[in-house]
Amino acid sequence: MANLIVYYSRKGQNYANGSIVDLAKGNTERVAEFIQKAVGGDLFEIETAREYSSDYMTCIEEAKAELRENARPELKSCPESLEGYDTIFLGYPNWWGTAPMCVFTFLERFDLTGKKIVPFCTNEGSGMGNSERDLKRACKGATVAAGLSIHGTEAARSEGKAAAWAKKNV
Repeated sequence: MANLIVYYSRKGQNYANGSIVDLAKGNTERVAEFIQKAVGGDLFEIETAREYSSDYMTCIEEAKAELRENARPELKSCPESLEGYDTIFLGYPNWWGTAPMCVFTFLERFDLTGKKIVPFCTNEGSGMGNSERDLKRACKGATVAAGLSIHGTEAARSEGKAAAWAKKNV
């Protein structure tokens, strides 16, 4: 059985230590790549059909509205099946205390019975928030492991931490 590393990540404007910075590669994407390098497996990026605003402050308001509505944004694509994967590393930024709603759109497309879901998130100090609890609710029949929280501004330097954690979860 193989590993699947699924992630949603925001490139461009991001919040970092009280300032808005421009990232060529999103923090969560960096961590996902470190995990893939450490344990192997396929990488899949969750992309929404309608892109969020490039302006960070507008984007977080869009994300808050989606959370309030319990929205399930349409995705650009999705794997046909998750058969053949027993461990699914699931990465996302912590938006308003949980995973972005597009992560739930992805999860709800599949029967996750018997899968191990291993969450990791990037954030600016809010840790995993309520995301682990929310994932347990969404991933019926799956085992949801304890997650890894990476401070966004440390994502580019988190390879050792991410690799050690990932290896413990396969």
